Amino acid sequence: MANHTNVIYILLLGLPFGVGLRIFFFFIFLSIYILTLAANITIITLVKLDQSLQTPMYLLLSHLSIVDIFYSSTVVPKMLATLLQKNSISLAGCFTQQYFYVSLGTTEFFLLGVMSVDRYFAICKPLRYTSIMNEKICLQATSVSCVVAFLAMVFVIICLSKLFFCGPYIVDHFFCDVAPILKLSCIYPPMMEIVVFFYGCCAILPSFLVTVVSYIFIVSTILRTPSQKGRKKAFSTCASHFTVVVILYGTVTFLYVRPTRAFPIEINKFIGVFNTVVTPLLNPLFYCLWNKEVKAAVNKQFS
Repeated sequence: MANHTNVIYILLLGLPFGVGLRIFFFFIFLSIYILTLAANITIITLVKLDQSLQTPMYLLLSHLSIVDIFYSSTVVPKMLATLLQKNSISLAGCFTQQYFYVSLGTTEFFLLGVMSVDRYFAICKPLRYTSIMNEKICLQATSVSCVVAFLAMVFVIICLSKLFFCGPYIVDHFFCDVAPILKLSCIYPPMMEIVVFFYGCCAILPSFLVTVVSYIFIVSTILRTPSQKGRKKAFSTCASHFTVVVILYGTVTFLYVRPTRAFPIEINKFIGVFNTVVTPLLNPLFYCLWNKEVKAAVNKQFS
């Protein structure tokens, strides 16, 4: 530890593609990123303009779209730069990217938990729904989720910044994820891995448990509904949210709620691409494709 040197820049190796494939995937990922921005901005605009979408469910969806825009923008631009052989990033920039990436991801988990509670009240307590869920509650829930996520991540970043790093300063990833940065430490710190694992559990498990409990009550209520049309309508309102929850929790649990050396880094990279590039685009697509109210609002605005 006494022989450590001060790190100024870090080299990101990026995705394992040849020169020809790099250009091809650059345009693929750039197109997905532009579609992600366009789709999420469309959701935000629709909720703002259309009075029929001025409900807690869609207000929370617009808040989720805002988080998705920043979440994707934290990682994708630098990933595109690595595909063009612009691989260097400062240590301060690396920690900054890592801070916003994890904080925004945690905020998204909390929001999905709030959205599941919203669906619980809408289906299981319909008579009390309007008195419990409103625009003010949605804004407060989003604000608390954001503040808690960003404050909690401060402790992890401080712990990471206190580590001693040894050369070569090469990160085998396309962004500054936690596990590759830990490998740069002169002495691999088991305690730091425990801190990261504990943070991952605290960020994922509470919202996951809230979501699971909410859907247990939701499904039991739907199954007791005598009308087949009513059951179908209730399931359709939850299908998009449930699909997003399964995809996001599945990928992030695989990446973080396990020992960081359990799988090769190449697998982590491709799962990371799906999590940071594809998932922010899937959220608005699922809600638009499976939701008649959103499709009606789109047709109304364009007409």
